[in-house]
Amino acid sequence: MRLCAISVDLDEIPNYWAIHGLDPAQGSGRGLSAVYDVAVGRLLDIAEEERIPLTLFAIGSDLARTENAETLRAAHVRGHEIANHTLDHRHDLTRLGREEMAHQIEAGITAIAHAVGEAPAGFRAPGYTITDEVFDLLQEMGVKYDSSVFPCPAYWAMKASAISLYKARGRESRSIVDNPNVLRAPTRPYFVGRPYWKRGTGMLEMPVQVTPKLRLQFIGTTVTMAGPTGAKKLAEMCVGEPLVNLELHGIDVLDERDGLEELAPHQIDVRIARERKLAAIRAVVSVLRENGYSFVTMRDAAEKFV
Repeated sequence: MRLCAISVDLDEIPNYWAIHGLDPAQGSGRGLSAVYDVAVGRLLDIAEEERIPLTLFAIGSDLARTENAETLRAAHVRGHEIANHTLDHRHDLTRLGREEMAHQIEAGITAIAHAVGEAPAGFRAPGYTITDEVFDLLQEMGVKYDSSVFPCPAYWAMKASAISLYKARGRESRSIVDNPNVLRAPTRPYFVGRPYWKRGTGMLEMPVQVTPKLRLQFIGTTVTMAGPTGAKKLAEMCVGEPLVNLELHGIDVLDERDGLEELAPHQIDVRIARERKLAAIRAVVSVLRENGYSFVTMRDAAEKFV
């Protein structure tokens, strides 16, 4: 079995300002809705050209904006899966009390169901940070699968370093560092145990993709920054995995010309031309297709592993 699921986290632009410990109000306000206004359209176009179903992880509160809800509904009608990325994308989700944690998950489900007419089957935690308690809540709510575990040492270290650097500069990032034990988790789909980084009989986890031997990150940021040639090499390293779970973000198809000039000094990948980014994504699709991979939604992939 060789499956590839391409998912997209629809984190809107203010989330990136928050990661860098900055207030988007410091800028002109340009481009703050660029993910829904620009990126989703580009993603749906490339999906249609490449004949690929996407899984879009939506933030529930974003759907209060009528245009966003309509965009998501149209994507759903076109056959793309809509999954839950919580109500407000609280990076500190795992540090909230159980009641508020449950609200963030359940209200996200409700907002998506209202927008597209179907409750989401899957969940991804903000910042890939999850705990046993979150898994308990997901199971209680009948969520079919999770895709939050990211067992990537390089990513973990870079994230921890960035947060420390911002703090040294007097800025407080909204991002938090996950439990380092996540780096011991399986890299292929598994049923979680307790603790969640061990195998067990709990719900299905489909980890965010890393290369199988070195556990290098294989996500939208690295793919687009590597360019078409580097992206091909990363994809080739994943060939042979039963599921390649490629996770993108909406910002992965945007650049500073999309109203992000003020974010560009802080967000390095925004400086890369969107044409190069799209070419890198297409290069990955080409490599996997040539190696016999079928492209499916996360929900359809999950059904193959239960």
